[in-house]
Parts: sequence; C-alpha cells; structure tokens
Amino acid sequence: MWPGLALVAVLATGARAVTTVLPAYVSEITVGVIIGIVVASVIGVREQFWPGIRFAVQRLLRLGIVLLGARLSLEAIVGTGSTALLIILVCVLFAFGAVLALSRVAGIPPRLALLLAVGTAICGNSAIVATAPLVKAEDREVTFAVATITLFGVAAVIAYPWIGSLLGLSDAVFGVWAGVAVNDTSQVTAAGFAYSTTAGDTATIVKLTRNLLIGPVLILVALTWERGTRAVGGHPGLTWKTVGQAVPLFVVGFVAMAVLNSMGLVPDPAEAPAAEAARVLILLALCGVGLGTDVRALMRVGARPLFVGLVSALGLALLGLAGARLLFG
Repeated sequence: MWPGLALVAVLATGARAVTTVLPAYVSEITVGVIIGIVVASVIGVREQFWPGIRFAVQRLLRLGIVLLGARLSLEAIVGTGSTALLIILVCVLFAFGAVLALSRVAGIPPRLALLLAVGTAICGNSAIVATAPLVKAEDREVTFAVATITLFGVAAVIAYPWIGSLLGLSDAVFGVWAGVAVNDTSQVTAAGFAYSTTAGDTATIVKLTRNLLIGPVLILVALTWERGTRAVGGHPGLTWKTVGQAVPLFVVGFVAMAVLNSMGLVPDPAEAPAAEAARVLILLALCGVGLGTDVRALMRVGARPLFVGLVSALGLALLGLAGARLLFG
C-alpha cells in the first residue's frame, strides 16, 4: 500500500502549500480533489498505486470521520440529525421517484435505474454496491451507476462551496444542504469542510443520519424486486446480517466518540490533536477520491445515465437548499 499512500500524501502536502497562496474561501480539500482529478485524467494512475489509494479512500476517511466525533456532543448530533430528519426523508423520496421516472423516460434498464436511484438517494457508491447483488446487476450496470454518481458528486464538491459563498449561506444551512443533496459520504465531507469546519461537522452528522436509511432500503428492495415474490429471510442475496453490514460501522464509531466526549472522557488537551488528525486523514482520503476520478473514463458512460444524473442532481440540489433554508435559515 505504500506507493499509493505516498502519492496521496504528496498530493495532500501540495494542496496545503497551494492553498496558502489562494483566497481564504478556497479550501485545501477542494484543491486536493482537483489536483487528484487532473493527475488521474491527464497523466493516469498506475496499478501499483491503487491498493494505497483504496486504503486511503475507504479506511482513512472512515477513521477521520470517527475522530470528528471527539469534538462533538451527543446532544448536538441528535439535535441536528433529528431536526434534519424530515428534509432527509423528503429528499430521499424525491430522489428515488425522480431517478426512476427519468430513467423510464430515458429508456434506462430497470436494474441500472434502481442502482442510480439508491446511489442518488442514500449513500452513493456504498448503496450501489450493497444493492447490486440483490437485483443481480451486471458489472457494466454497476460501473455505469458508480461513474454517474461519482461525476456529479465531484462536481458538487467543487460547485457547492462557491454557490454557498455566493448566496451567503450560514454554516448550518450549507452543512444541511450538502448533507442531504450530495451523494457519497466522501463527497459530502469534502464539500462541507471546503466551506467551513462547522459546515463540515453539520454535513457529516446529516449525511451519517441519511446513511442509516440504507438498511430499510435494502429490505424494501428485497421485498419489492420481482413483484415482491421473495421474502427477506429467503432472498439469496439478503440476510439480516447483510443488512447489518450495509449500515456503515464508522457511523457507530462516530457516535461512540461523541458519547465519550459528552461524558467528559475525552480530555480537553486531546480534542485539538484529534481534530487535526481528522482533518489530515480526510484530506488524504479526498486526494485519493480525486485520483480515482478519471473524467475521460466517466464521460464514456453514455448520454442517458448522464442525463438522469444531471437532472436529478439539480432537482435534489434545489429541494435540499430550499429545505435547509426553511428549517435552518
């Protein structure tokens, strides 16, 4: 894994250095993602780097999110998550309905349409990977869905902070907006912390609350796919253990750290180092996300999935922004 980890470390160091000479509203996370995309799209990434890059994206990001909980209280998490729950549910239902309706209009096959729907509505690529075995999706369909979600998620990472600054959104409003409208957890984290630390905390809480819906969604897919002829217990691709595994374990770790902090078990001198460690780990991970985004490859997905992804992303962005301003503005 060392070559890939070294590469993301170099990119993260470069992003921090570049950010020092840029305007204050440009974050190191945004710069890191952009540098990674440029490297992947112009130079390309050799196979020897991928184990380390995947480790950074999958493991370091989750560890960073867990460490974020060390400076938050359980009261703040429950308060923000419960207040945003209504808008989360509205946006999830809208995303599902919009993607499935647009896919039918565009003539996209049902399995690919469902993968695009769960990816847009719940937790991006994780939801796609968890749902694919249930509907016996082909590798090509999974690739198309992941590529579409990645493309518009990365676009949101770059565009959302700029739009938020232009509209003068508060940290709370921006954090909720990013948490309900951006797809993948890594992309939400990038957009939130690119705006501000407070916005990043809020976006993370809202997104982790949204991620918890993956369990009920998997059960619903299993019960309704093929006209509901399969029960959860007898479905070859779904067991209660599978549902439990689909709920991200780092969500539990994040809440556990907040509980420890609320109980006074996280010493005050440890909070600042934990926050800085989380910031570094998230920056490393998101440089890896950039390296995994080859724009040339993503554009080969085809016009129809991109059409569905674009329209649904715009609709979700507008609905999420309206809801965030209504509840938190």
